Amino acid sequence: MITKEDKAAAIKKTQMHKDDVGSPAAQIAILTARINEITEHMKQAEHDFMARRGLLKLVGQRKKLLKSLEKSDFTQYKQVIEKLGLRK
Repeated sequence: MITKEDKAAAIKKTQMHKDDVGSPAAQIAILTARINEITEHMKQAEHDFMARRGLLKLVGQRKKLLKSLEKSDFTQYKQVIEKLGLRK
């Protein structure tokens, strides 16, 4: 489970303004933090199929948000990708 501090740090990476916590960029940052945490768990417990299912759902949700952000605001999409290190 992601802690409040981790969530706040993830949001701070992509915030557009001080009160920005619900924008697509902030949501993508939160999902990325959760995905990274579950990925580390899966390295230890490879037979945890419920965690795997949750991980796949989170990846799909992040993918939808990224696709939506790419269509609506391409410059912000590029910034989010760069800040979070999603594409190589």
